[in-house]
Amino acid sequence: MRRTLTSTVALAASALLSLAVAVPAQAHGGPAAGPAFGTPAGATTKAPYRPLQSVRSLQQAPDGYTAVFTQTVSRHGARALSDSEDGDLLVKLWQQAADEGALTRVGKGFGPDVRALLDANAKVGYGALTGQGRRALQDTAERMEQRLPGLFRRIAAGADDPAGPDRIDVVSSGQPRAVDSGTEFTKGLLAGEPALAKAVDPARTDTDLLYFHKSAVNKDYTDYVKKDPRLAATLAAVRDQPRSHRAARKVLERIFTGPFLDRLAAGGYPFAGNEVDAAQAVFNLYSVTADLTDEGDWHLGRYIGSEEAAWFGYLDNAEEFYTKGPGFAGQDITYKMAGVLLDDLFRKAENRRAGTGGPAAELRFTHAEEIIPLAALMRLPGSTTQVTEASPYTYASNAWRGATVAPMGANIQWDLFRKGDDYLVRMLYNEQQTAFRPGCAPVSKGSYFYDLDELERCFGRTA
Repeated sequence: MRRTLTSTVALAASALLSLAVAVPAQAHGGPAAGPAFGTPAGATTKAPYRPLQSVRSLQQAPDGYTAVFTQTVSRHGARALSDSEDGDLLVKLWQQAADEGALTRVGKGFGPDVRALLDANAKVGYGALTGQGRRALQDTAERMEQRLPGLFRRIAAGADDPAGPDRIDVVSSGQPRAVDSGTEFTKGLLAGEPALAKAVDPARTDTDLLYFHKSAVNKDYTDYVKKDPRLAATLAAVRDQPRSHRAARKVLERIFTGPFLDRLAAGGYPFAGNEVDAAQAVFNLYSVTADLTDEGDWHLGRYIGSEEAAWFGYLDNAEEFYTKGPGFAGQDITYKMAGVLLDDLFRKAENRRAGTGGPAAELRFTHAEEIIPLAALMRLPGSTTQVTEASPYTYASNAWRGATVAPMGANIQWDLFRKGDDYLVRMLYNEQQTAFRPGCAPVSKGSYFYDLDELERCFGRTA
């Protein structure tokens, strides 16, 4: 939620006063406990990518099985800010304080720091891949090749035949950062095996598949995000609670004097909203600096402490959880639309098994708005638990974290292995071998390999 609340949302929020009162006690323990899987306390979906398992530690396929196909769904790599809105607001607020003589000693450096960050983002291109993002994608591709050396050797061997069965298909949402992610990933594959160059077909775009959150067929979802009163009230209640105001005050008092903050909190500077809006903007800039390490040496951590970062990270994660993730119990509006992508995963594997066409490697590049719903639909780790209005999303009670569900460069990979007429699937989630959802039986206890027929049964793709 950004800037001031509308009267409708405010009324809805007051109707959930009991929720607003209940959240602080529960949520207070969340950030202190830290996000799951060892990520930093303030981490969100802006977190840089890191693989969760080494290539050497993966289970090997059962005897006699060889890899015949691989496919991925990947979020684009680390990017610059999507726009300058937060930075422009903070520069304007900082200049207002400077004109009033209301800056602290530390705060005098805040404006130049923000301007430098905005300049770096403009140079990269708003929303464009950063140097770190490009490098991480190339590295991820190289590790994929290391995990499946036989498959990629076979693809390279048949690369001279453009009509052959062993091709590499690269498809994206069509958004520049997704297109560029496909390019960088391909570079990584070619760095490991240059002979693959002739096997890579021209990159293509499929917006219905990889940008489905904007599709006209999903108008019910966009209506939910923009108009649903329960969602608006819940997010308002989660955000507009005493701890948010205390955390905001601690952030901003490093930059501005007390009287100036009092006027800000009272709405004295309408262009900036209130102190929570301004502090959220500081956090947003702070969190993106982790993705811009190639572009500069940033010091925004001097303006926001770990405790405040943890809190604002929680608020960011809460909004993502309710708008893209598991969401409210009893509804699937946030993730049912990912069915088109899950269907494509199955279809490509089934086509490969049937020998009816399709590439040997299908590489898809998309966005958090697609990865997060897909994770919820598949019930991947961290995306298994919905919430009720009475028991809202908190760190203490829910494992969902944007930094682990969909960091920059997040990926879901299915590898298909064959032995005669039998086909097994292994899933990797951010490069960690991962079990399919409960009810799907692996080929043996403790195995991460599943018969494709069993997965079709488990996911309801058979009569």
